[in-house]
Amino acid sequence: MIDFRPTATDEAMLARLHAEALICRRHARAFDEREAEMIPDVLPEAAAFEAEAKANPLPKPGPDDTPPAVMMMLQTMAAYWGDYSVRLRRSTSGGLGNAALMAAGTEAQKAKWGQLLLSMAITEPGCGSDPSRVSTTAVLDEQTNEWILNGEKIFVTTGIRADGVVLWATLDKSAGRAGIKSFLVVKGTPGFDVPHKEKKLGIRADDTAAYVFRDCRIPRENLLGGDESIPKQSSGGFRGVMKTFNMTRPLTAAMGLGIAEAALDATREALTEAGVELDWATGPGGMGRLSAAAERFMRLETLFEASKWTVLQCAWMAGKGLPNNLESSVSKAHAGSAVRQITQGCIEILGAMGISREHLFEKWMRDSRITDIYEGTGEIQRLIIARGLLDYTRDDLK
Repeated sequence: MIDFRPTATDEAMLARLHAEALICRRHARAFDEREAEMIPDVLPEAAAFEAEAKANPLPKPGPDDTPPAVMMMLQTMAAYWGDYSVRLRRSTSGGLGNAALMAAGTEAQKAKWGQLLLSMAITEPGCGSDPSRVSTTAVLDEQTNEWILNGEKIFVTTGIRADGVVLWATLDKSAGRAGIKSFLVVKGTPGFDVPHKEKKLGIRADDTAAYVFRDCRIPRENLLGGDESIPKQSSGGFRGVMKTFNMTRPLTAAMGLGIAEAALDATREALTEAGVELDWATGPGGMGRLSAAAERFMRLETLFEASKWTVLQCAWMAGKGLPNNLESSVSKAHAGSAVRQITQGCIEILGAMGISREHLFEKWMRDSRITDIYEGTGEIQRLIIARGLLDYTRDDLK
């Protein structure tokens, strides 16, 4: 039986993360307003917080505590409960490109580039939710043993801070998905330009960038995985790299759920102060005996719990080495819809307080929208789910 009940060690760790998240939340509005600025790698409060944490060390996890893959989701939720972009101390590794490197790179490539912060560049001006339509090209110059890259990428997460990028490009457009490969390109390579930081509705402080490649030459060995073949009857390396998302999609869902939980917690506090009774003991069919505000809020809490368990189940399966492609899409699709409904619902319950810039509710609503957009939109996830449950083919769903 799967048991997701947190242990005392789990609770202590999550409490520490919530305390850290509250510090990050103090800076959330300021950096949202100053979108063009880069968030500092270390907040002023970091040294004092870390000194206190060192003086009061957490217990070490044991075999009876929550498994690492599941705990990673809970930790992510706790971190994003503070703010989407602001961190006490920013990580210098762990971008989406790093996940691709670990999933598809050779041992030599992992050793060479594993310490770099790597973004991943997929989306193009004419290629959004369907990565198989990538038009950025990679042409091999056999005389110099180099790949020549040409194309444009947009909405690259961590695009400014990253040391390099895992770039999706096609060797042969006529081969479709089978022709798509991933290449590692380090910042500073001639022909690799970062023209601007993207301006966005939400997650404004996040350094999302545009990339341009003009006759950018990289060594032949920079092809991730090293396989230059283009299979005619399969997706080739495309399918392998797509497996990267089987863990990052539930992680994305956990990020959004952290924001949604923040909105729920703050709304619950406001309702309690207003004297609104939240009584789960009324049971099924008893909602009619509650106020409209209480009933609406409790339904949002239910939606949150349902989404949370899909994420934890997906992570548990990954930790057990079980296939979780379908569950990954289910968790991402469900959370993408849930966090939008929850943050918007909290604003509607609170009225004027919800849209006031003195609070973070409207920011949480804007920030949470990304959950349903990047790493595969909700619509794309539902297509994947339909293929998995109903055995539909790609052509059936066109």
